[in-house]
Amino acid sequence: MRQEGSLGSRRLFLTIASAALAGAAGSSRLDSAAGPTPNERGNMKVVTDFCMAFSADDVDRIMSFMSDPCSYRVTEAQAPITGFAAVKERIGGLVKVADRFEVLDTFARGPMVFNERIDHFAPGFRLRTWHGVGVFFLKEGKIVEWQDFTISTELA
Repeated sequence: MRQEGSLGSRRLFLTIASAALAGAAGSSRLDSAAGPTPNERGNMKVVTDFCMAFSADDVDRIMSFMSDPCSYRVTEAQAPITGFAAVKERIGGLVKVADRFEVLDTFARGPMVFNERIDHFAPGFRLRTWHGVGVFFLKEGKIVEWQDFTISTELA
């Protein structure tokens, strides 16, 4: 019995150590990677400005960052909303309850922009905060697809 426990512990240790080494190797490659291209910097600015526009409650301003057609997937558990008018309607409802988007981190790879953020909601809404990752696909300086993936939520 003791030998099996020891073998299991050894396997666990080797698994964790392997994962740590892989993470360290990947991290050093990222540290030495080139910074974002001018196009990627432009896409990151579009997404950051888009997120900041939610504080102003101006649906037309927010939609000015979206292409026509576009899609928005609210969470990983929902099907995407497609079409400019349908996305605008959904965002119109969102700005009524969203207080602000707090962008924690942003990076881009080609036409894809990823941001980690905490969305803060107005008092009385069922959520106080939503913490997640937004994935944006841009084309010609406009957001074509927006998908959000939840890390955690804080209920009101």
